[in-house]
Amino acid sequence: MNMNELKIGHLIAKMPIIQGGMGIGISLSGLASAVANQGGIGVISAACIGFREPDLHSNFLEANIRALRKEIRKAKEMTKGILGVNIMVAMSNFADMVKTSIEEGIDIIFCGAGLPLNLPEFLTPSSQTKLVPIVSSARAAKLIAKKWMDKYQYLPDAIVVEGPLAGGHLGFQRNQIDDPEYSLEQIVKEVLASVRPLEEAHQKPIPVIAGGGVYSGEDIHRILSIGASGVQMATRFVATEECDAALDYKLAYVKAKEEDIGIIQSPVGMPGRAIANPFIHAMQEGKTKPKQCPYQCIKTCNYQDSPYCISLALMQAQRGMTEKGLLFVGQNAYKVQEITTVKQVFDSLRQEYDICTSLA
Repeated sequence: MNMNELKIGHLIAKMPIIQGGMGIGISLSGLASAVANQGGIGVISAACIGFREPDLHSNFLEANIRALRKEIRKAKEMTKGILGVNIMVAMSNFADMVKTSIEEGIDIIFCGAGLPLNLPEFLTPSSQTKLVPIVSSARAAKLIAKKWMDKYQYLPDAIVVEGPLAGGHLGFQRNQIDDPEYSLEQIVKEVLASVRPLEEAHQKPIPVIAGGGVYSGEDIHRILSIGASGVQMATRFVATEECDAALDYKLAYVKAKEEDIGIIQSPVGMPGRAIANPFIHAMQEGKTKPKQCPYQCIKTCNYQDSPYCISLALMQAQRGMTEKGLLFVGQNAYKVQEITTVKQVFDSLRQEYDICTSLA
């Protein structure tokens, strides 16, 4: 039995796999287009996407808009598949990134790291862009759907549920991360129960997509069997030739052991999952405090209270300076054994999935 297609409005992905957005600069046009070419949904991360622009320091807003346009256009040249942009609500240039993505005709906008309560207001009458919030609870899913319906007569085109085993920022308190009550499966069931009445009342399907710790075809089989329409995967795609990070970044995933992966506090105010390295040890000793804020990229970040500059730490890692930077990872990153290709990842996922189907 093959995996079902994933339908989000008029968009149909042959494989029900969304590649999670990874910033800064880990998932750009290279990775996104490769995933889209395999029948999944490829996603560009908008987080500080202008990091390579020469005027980032002096012209933060314009540099990021310009870079986002470039990456979307580049990705479209490389694929006819489905492309999305991941935009964090916490970003100070959130509105600019959303408007630019819609102007460039992106297929889907995924929004997490906060509640995107005003997202539909950026749509234009001719826009075909689908809007997909990323949530960590049924409560958040219901709140967003109610706000959008009341104010914009618009329901989410799909909902991504991100569980506590995800990489990067987590929408959970530290004590909830290992609590079975907050497992991905449990939250997915709660979100499915909360969207069914909305689907019936408005005659609109709202596919629920599950992410966070989804690594293998076996994981996909398990998640789809409880009612999710698709999965979001990020970590599995990092150690691929097409990933937009430096080789040393990818090798850090290959070398990581299970005990190297842990929870840190982010300046964004949320816990995050990352690989332990000299940068994190220095941060824990208070040696990485920023002396100024060059970007003002996160609404909630006050550099005077921050243990480190998250943008700078992520940029350093992306460029291959892995000892001096921050490497966000999912809980299963230690399973990465080699650098491969996106096609090989998809082939492997299909085989793993088929084995589970044959045993079911």
